[in-house]
Amino acid sequence: MFVEESADPRIDVPTGGDEKAMLAAFLRWQRQTLRLKCSDLDPEALARRSVSFSGLSLLGLVRHLADVERRWFRRDLAGQAAEPHFSREDHADAAFDDAAPVAETVSEAWRLWQEEVDFADRFVAAADSLEVTGRDSWRGTITLRWVMVHMVEEYARHNGHADLLRQGIDGAVGL
Repeated sequence: MFVEESADPRIDVPTGGDEKAMLAAFLRWQRQTLRLKCSDLDPEALARRSVSFSGLSLLGLVRHLADVERRWFRRDLAGQAAEPHFSREDHADAAFDDAAPVAETVSEAWRLWQEEVDFADRFVAAADSLEVTGRDSWRGTITLRWVMVHMVEEYARHNGHADLLRQGIDGAVGL
């Protein structure tokens, strides 16, 4: 197991109450899960593609999710001109393919991910409601509600990938 249940650092999600607060709590729990699944690994382990048929790595997931946070919250909802940190128009999978087992690469990935998470949290806290809208090039008008639900889904899907990747690295399993 990653940690004993009594030592789990994640904060429980409320089972009722305000919808915005509940969605923010679910998203926080998913983000904390990603960090937990990457904990106590060196750069080589984080960059390892431990599932032989896939180019995914834990470090690649962190880099990808930094870009995802940036896209939905900073670019589409806040309307900022925010290019991805890692993916490129000519190489959409650069977040994964360029995830090198180097301490500086790992530090940069976590720093940028945390900056985007912090921006998203501030944006959500300042939003008057979940009906705040933004514009996405694929979907047109989007709401904060849609983005938050999508982000919970995005993290949940990738945390499932992280489960397999981590188990392939050192056998650790858990929530």
